[in-house]
Amino acid sequence: MREESKKATLQLVDMECGYLTVDFFRKLPQDIEKGGNPTHSLFDRYNDGYLRRIGSTVLSYVNMVCAGLRNSIPKSIVYCQVREAKRSLLDHFFTELGKMDQKYLSSLLNEDPAIMERRSQLAKRLELYRSAQAEIDNVAWSK
Repeated sequence: MREESKKATLQLVDMECGYLTVDFFRKLPQDIEKGGNPTHSLFDRYNDGYLRRIGSTVLSYVNMVCAGLRNSIPKSIVYCQVREAKRSLLDHFFTELGKMDQKYLSSLLNEDPAIMERRSQLAKRLELYRSAQAEIDNVAWSK
């Protein structure tokens, strides 16, 4: 389960690296009168305070992403492990259940014998309907 957990964790990190939350950065002023002078070069256009604000915003974003990953990664790992354990336990349960005698299973249900008989009849009827449907499909497709 370690490899599957590792793969899920790396996908979370890749997702965060590959796609920025754009709304987080919309707070930064984009127009010239709020932080830039178009007559200066790109490096001289913005004042020191504006660049510090951008740096602070980027740092806040990185911290937000790291906090989210600190919460998501353990959840992802536990999810992968629990899902696999559940699948394994259910497989074992169904294998053991399939080995049991039909009469013993019926007694575990503690069901009225008339209802058990009705269920058996309905199962046979359903199987008959399914075989009839398959036969009809074979005839319909052969034409």
